[in-house]
Amino acid sequence: MKQTSVTISPPNIQTAAFTIEGTAPLVVHRFDKKVMQDFEDKIIEGSKPRGKRKFEPKNPDDICDAAKYFGRTGKETWEGFNASGVRLALISACRGANFKMTIAKQSLFVEADGWDINTPLVPLVRIVGKSEISKMIAKTETGVAMLCIRPMYNPWKAKLRIRFDADLFSLSDVSNLLARAGQCVGLCEGRPDSKNSGGMGWGTFAIINEK
Repeated sequence: MKQTSVTISPPNIQTAAFTIEGTAPLVVHRFDKKVMQDFEDKIIEGSKPRGKRKFEPKNPDDICDAAKYFGRTGKETWEGFNASGVRLALISACRGANFKMTIAKQSLFVEADGWDINTPLVPLVRIVGKSEISKMIAKTETGVAMLCIRPMYNPWKAKLRIRFDADLFSLSDVSNLLARAGQCVGLCEGRPDSKNSGGMGWGTFAIINEK
């Protein structure tokens, strides 16, 4: 049998830093810790008789805080959004650029500024900006109207560190793809590329040069 040799060059991974600035409000909605605890209790304790359940009064500030991601650096606690949202936005933006999404999945990665203190497996990008409470009427998947209370950041900025395979993407490619993601895809709730709706025009951003 004839033998052939294959030479595989080492990956040419580089990191680029960007500062993005919101061109629309950023609305974050993490999975509620209490809901996660309810699921865990059901697994451990089993199902309970349904019957009539009493509605528990809630504080809007507590609901808003439950929808936030919190990271920690040393003794400082800060608010952020899921870093995977940027990566998914870059991959989704490949559609408009006529580029293979499968290659982007293997080539583009976002470095986290920290990890969520409540769900340590969630990587976070730190938000530069103060949050305020957003209250809006929305419909659930069953069509029932409800009040949605979530944190909104406007204005907001974030610093991104994107690792990429320089044999597949140039720095210009990554910059242009991020710019396209900011204008056409967006981040978090109500983004133009939302899977459940046409979005609310939230979460869009632009790349800026900070002096």
